[in-house]
Amino acid sequence: MEDPRRGIRAVHSESTITVYQAYSPEIGLPTVREGRFPARWKRDRMTWIKPSFLWMMYRCGWGSKAGQETVLAVEISRDGFEWALRHAILSSYVRGVHPDQATWQRQLRRAPARVQWDPERDLRLRPLPYRSLQLGLSGEAVRRYADEWTVAIRDVTSLAREIHSLVSGGDLDSAARLLPQERPYPAADGLLAHLRG
Repeated sequence: MEDPRRGIRAVHSESTITVYQAYSPEIGLPTVREGRFPARWKRDRMTWIKPSFLWMMYRCGWGSKAGQETVLAVEISRDGFEWALRHAILSSYVRGVHPDQATWQRQLRRAPARVQWDPERDLRLRPLPYRSLQLGLSGEAVRRYADEWTVAIRDVTSLAREIHSLVSGGDLDSAARLLPQERPYPAADGLLAHLRG
């Protein structure tokens, strides 16, 4: 079956979905150790969560970029994730989706979440012809993410490095076998209708 041009592919269960973030060890390691985001984690700024492991690898350079050396898999409740989608707005104005630019700007200022669709990536981190969801959380959504939605947090830095090593050595089959098994997320059309842009 062909992937939709814009869709959510993720590791998910009946009650949770896994998203990825990358932080400096000063933030990432205490987060894993405590099973929650530490006090020094900024709740007053936007945080972006990514359901796509390979898009996260593209963003953090397989955990090699400064300030992104610790890759976290954050399992959150589907109820929380879907709340964020229902309260989100596209991060860019799209004619035909928004009534006009001024309305979009007002909605953007008030929205606790925003969505952008970026090209999905293959194992060599090259863009694919379909897009992956990135979800930005701010204000109420950040607080809910940290205090209510988070179920478990795992450090997947060593997995990222192992896959990268296999890719670098040309063993794409072995690398692919280690990837998290992401499947289309069963989002009702109503959840994404205002975010298709």
